[in-house]
Amino acid sequence: MAAPPGPLAGILVADCSTVLAGPYCTMLLADLGADVVKVEPPEGDGTRSWGPPWVGAGLAGPDDPGTAAYYLAVNRNKRSLRLDLKRSRGAEVLGRLLGRADVLVENFRVGGFDRLGFDDATLERLNPRLIHLAISGYGPDGPEAAKPGYDFVLQAVGGLMSITGFPDEEGGRPTKVGVAISDVTTGILGAVAILGALAGREREGSPAHGRGQRIDLSLLESTLALLVNQAQNAFVTGRSPGRRGNAHPNIVPYETFATADGEIAVAVGSERQWPRLCAALGLDELADDPRFATNGDRVRNRDALRPLLAERLAADTSAAWLVRLDAAEIPCGPINDILTAFASPQAQVRAMDVTIEHPRLGPIRQAGIPFKLSATPATIRSAPPLLGEQTDQLLTELGYGAGEIAALRAGGVV
Repeated sequence: MAAPPGPLAGILVADCSTVLAGPYCTMLLADLGADVVKVEPPEGDGTRSWGPPWVGAGLAGPDDPGTAAYYLAVNRNKRSLRLDLKRSRGAEVLGRLLGRADVLVENFRVGGFDRLGFDDATLERLNPRLIHLAISGYGPDGPEAAKPGYDFVLQAVGGLMSITGFPDEEGGRPTKVGVAISDVTTGILGAVAILGALAGREREGSPAHGRGQRIDLSLLESTLALLVNQAQNAFVTGRSPGRRGNAHPNIVPYETFATADGEIAVAVGSERQWPRLCAALGLDELADDPRFATNGDRVRNRDALRPLLAERLAADTSAAWLVRLDAAEIPCGPINDILTAFASPQAQVRAMDVTIEHPRLGPIRQAGIPFKLSATPATIRSAPPLLGEQTDQLLTELGYGAGEIAALRAGGVV
């Protein structure tokens, strides 16, 4: 797909990560124009088989289930190099790639990349300008460093699950977020850290000017950082917050309410909005009630306020209330399912629902790029690659001749 160069055009990324956190990080870099080489094991990234749902079942034969939607979600704009790193020639190929790369992203178990022959000292000799992002479950040191890290477990261990879900007294229990949020947050923070390291490498006066550096990032640390105000609430009070369902710990009213035919989300985020909400609901007397005069008052008296609002909102339909609340400039919205959210006029105008053409699978609908840069736009230039799709091309770029490539294939290295 023809597209203008992005802000990271010319940056070469060796992506030795699999599953979600690393691939999501590198997809963000790829959307910004980086040349991302996805180094995959012979069997491919595990998410290629994480289905159903599948796309293109039977294209490679009657027993072919197709490609998992999970894999397609985080691997666009990349080139795939199928490589057996357990073979010495495979490590040699990777060494050539790392010698040219600006960035390395990997999520091996702690020490795993070292055992392949790529410890920090070796990487420094190969390429002193290389920025190395090492993603792990718990970090490279500490008593749990050697443990494997999975998003679901880290949501539990990192405290996030303890504040997600409805309270015990409402029949609730701790629950995970509906997406792998610890993985996704790690991917985003990884991209931010890489951009910072790239800037430091280029800035004169920086301690890292002209050089790369190692970045350690773990799912545990990302999850703890994700707790933001809830963590600060706990530090200030000395008590860990519990689960409140859809209610906000620090703002009232700021939650979902049942209507006559469904539910809507209502968020009163300023004192100016509070009397406007009361007027829109026909409950002007609440605006003058000293129990609810300020947000602090409303937080302290939420148990008295919520039933009054809930009773009124239950008396009419979601559509009717959304019209009235919008007219009063009260932040509100319907609770859309995913397909409805992407089909909304606003999401369509903002190009968050895109279709790309896959060479084998045909048109694929995807979530668009959330950041819009005015001068150097992020772009979708290619579909998620087939396993090893660009292997020969990449080997040629790394200086291998046709005979050498044939030998690598014959030996099962690529």
